[in-house]
Amino acid sequence: MPDTLIEPAELAPHLGEADWAILDCRFDLARPAWGEAAFAQGHVPHAAYAHLDRDLSGARSAQSGRHPLPAVATLAATLGGLGIDERVQVIAYDQGVSAFAARAWWLLRWLGHRRVAVLNGGLPAWEAAGLPLSTTRTVRAPRVFRARPDDSGWVTGAALAAAVAAGALRSGTTRLIDARAADRFAGENETLDPVAGHVPGAVNHPFAGNHDASGRFLAPAELARRLRETLAGAPASAAIAMCGSGVTACDELLALQIAGLPGGRLYAGSWSEWITDPARPVARGAQSG
Repeated sequence: MPDTLIEPAELAPHLGEADWAILDCRFDLARPAWGEAAFAQGHVPHAAYAHLDRDLSGARSAQSGRHPLPAVATLAATLGGLGIDERVQVIAYDQGVSAFAARAWWLLRWLGHRRVAVLNGGLPAWEAAGLPLSTTRTVRAPRVFRARPDDSGWVTGAALAAAVAAGALRSGTTRLIDARAADRFAGENETLDPVAGHVPGAVNHPFAGNHDASGRFLAPAELARRLRETLAGAPASAAIAMCGSGVTACDELLALQIAGLPGGRLYAGSWSEWITDPARPVARGAQSG
């Protein structure tokens, strides 16, 4: 039962099997319609499309981040409509950055479904292996997805703000890992959110550094080495991953799992939610605040 990564050659024999579901999670934050259009032009055979905004996020509000968690009942209904229940092995993929696929991976695990993995290297790896694409839209028979949410795997903005105020980030009892690119962490070149910077005490570990040039995850030992440097002696259970809106942070949590460092949590609202409260502190610069 793959529960972190699967290789294209390992997935190929299972195409069309009733208890295997494939989710195409390709997305572009700047072009929200791009992923579904790309899916129509060619996708892994028997895959269904899962849209980040529509299927893998909840409705935005003035107090939420850009991609709030969906309501449990809503997400369970979405997954059931995609033909997923406790018997189904789910494989998620995207255009190779893995963050959107990792978001699906994390959401399923949040609801208690552990039979889920990410296609290593995404669609580019599938194509590089010489495997076929399809333009046929497969509709799986609906199933009943019974959610068993584990809310210990994520934190709210209020809880994080309390940890910051109590000095937990400075003491190292909480290790807040920001997965955004270094320039956005430093408060430079911010194009997605109205306030630039990072949470004081956070450390930067850009999620792109979890991957090689082809988009595949680094070997577990190398991931572990890099992530332990970022943890700076703290256990993985002290890690909270965040990003701009709770998406690329899921790539960070998947990387920790691959590296044998489980137990990290997600700040689901992330930076775009943090800055909805003007009383929360903001730091800028390359070093943690």
